[in-house]
Amino acid sequence: MKILLINPNTSVEMTERMVATAQSVLAPDTELVAFTATRGFPYIASRAEAMIAGGITLEMLAEHHHGCDAAVIAAFGDPSLIAARELFELPITAMAESAMLTSCMLGERFAMLTFSRTLVAWYEDAVAVTGLNHRCAAIRVPDVSFQSVSTVQYELENEIVALAENTVREHGADVLILAGAPLTGLAQRIAHRVSVPLVDPLAAAVSQAQTLARLKPRAASAGRFARPGPKPAEGLFPPLAAWIEHRPAIGGSLTAVPAGLTS
Repeated sequence: MKILLINPNTSVEMTERMVATAQSVLAPDTELVAFTATRGFPYIASRAEAMIAGGITLEMLAEHHHGCDAAVIAAFGDPSLIAARELFELPITAMAESAMLTSCMLGERFAMLTFSRTLVAWYEDAVAVTGLNHRCAAIRVPDVSFQSVSTVQYELENEIVALAENTVREHGADVLILAGAPLTGLAQRIAHRVSVPLVDPLAAAVSQAQTLARLKPRAASAGRFARPGPKPAEGLFPPLAAWIEHRPAIGGSLTAVPAGLTS
């Protein structure tokens, strides 16, 4: 089985952390192939940035999905997840949706803990898109600053643990989601310090991608997620234009050089 991981952020360091976290949930027969965006933002932090990153996500999927059994969009707000499922014919998971659905199998109400207030509106939208507002107890942020998204999970580790216990007491959360790609891997490190289950969104998305790949679902030929018919595409990234026009995949010198890893 081959799982494609797409990081729409431009941080290779973040991709490396995601690959390391994914190792804990990969089956022995699963190969993970990861790619990092070569343009865009080091970290997506708003709905406007998510719209831009969503187009880049579709480009990366068009270029790299051939031969893969499932794909993971590795950004917590799930940029272009619905569009990707409409356009491509393999199972696609993403971090926010996977984390929420996993949490619903572990408890009645979940809460999200993140690290910046600028993310909250975008994450509220992600909850609404998934239709789980009634299951979301809160989205909370520590009331402290941090120096860098690269080190935020280490800088705010104790504050996040304290906020976790406070959220359980004050908001009745049964499960906690550590929301945001820079927090990937933190759940494994602090699980023993928190009194309810913690969900790592990247681990959840990779796990669900493997499950869907094993189920071998038929690609939709009708309905809301059937692949659209061919349409002329002008000025688009060549592999994406070829896919939209139903032409053979374009490779070689026309594809972007991936800043990613294979494990």
